[in-house]
Amino acid sequence: MKLTTAQPARHPHPTTKALALAYLIFDRPDLDEAEHFLNDFGLRTVLRNEALLLLRGTGAAHFCYVVRQAPKARFVGFGLQVASRADLDALAKISGASDVERSDLPGGGYRVRLVDPSGFRIDAIAGQAPAATLPYRAPLSFNSIDATVRINETQRPPAAAAEVIRLGHVVLELVDYQETCAWYTRHFGFIPSDVQVLPDGSPAVAFMRLDLGNMPADHHTLALAQGFVPTYSHSAYELVDADAVGMGQRVLRDKGWTHAWGIGRHILGSQIFDYWQDPWGDKHEHYCDGDLFTADEPTGVHAVSREAMAQWGPTMPRSFTKPRFTPSSLAALFRNLRRSPDLTMNKLLTLAKLFA
Repeated sequence: MKLTTAQPARHPHPTTKALALAYLIFDRPDLDEAEHFLNDFGLRTVLRNEALLLLRGTGAAHFCYVVRQAPKARFVGFGLQVASRADLDALAKISGASDVERSDLPGGGYRVRLVDPSGFRIDAIAGQAPAATLPYRAPLSFNSIDATVRINETQRPPAAAAEVIRLGHVVLELVDYQETCAWYTRHFGFIPSDVQVLPDGSPAVAFMRLDLGNMPADHHTLALAQGFVPTYSHSAYELVDADAVGMGQRVLRDKGWTHAWGIGRHILGSQIFDYWQDPWGDKHEHYCDGDLFTADEPTGVHAVSREAMAQWGPTMPRSFTKPRFTPSSLAALFRNLRRSPDLTMNKLLTLAKLFA
């Protein structure tokens, strides 16, 4: 199966190579409700005032989730860590980029603010001081048919909210798919790990990893999907093991939050997953046991379908990809059909049929 368009593809000489997904930025009208969900989900509050809420996992990042007080709920963008001030200087030359500036958030360092072709804010950051890691429980021992490691002991994971270790990836829907994919491969060195394509061979979803050379990287840190408006799809947070995913589900269900999909195991990336909706309907994923690739692994190409999203567990529900139709989104749909070379009525009908 071959791609019929140029993207997604590696760039031979990217401006920089991102090292990590640093944080996400959201606007929310109610910081109390945002904090309530995110604490139950397993993120820990590190800063809270009338205008700002910062949360972290147990890893060496001061924060991985930024919530700004705002009249309207929306996803703003995300931060990418780069290696050096020289990388920031190079990124500052991109059209529309800010100058290199000091960061006023915990950990300090410097940043350049950019806007990708789909309108999402991207902060490139460097020189941030690491945070002290926080303790979390060890993975549970596992008795298999070939290896018995637990004798005269019971298995009792704690009945408590999941302990998020780190932010793993973010997934976005795009109108200008080709241009936006090219922007991330050109300026941050992302590598397409796997691409899902429509029956005509055109790409529908790209799972993209960081280029860390011989150091293994997550199967995807950024995933980009063809849509009819640019929007947030979901973000994912790593837990220590499958029991943590299962206990996280039980706690969130007992707390009354809305379940979206899971538990199951993905095909592309192989993660054991479970998805939940926050108070504004935005999806957040618990996961463990994801694939790791070095830079030399070639790109895979696969047909896209609802059934291709999981090896086991429930099939992805129709509600998971159902678009939110509003007067403004419908108006944007008709505008984007007229102007974007990546969006056609035939493609929309094909996607609707595949995920119906």
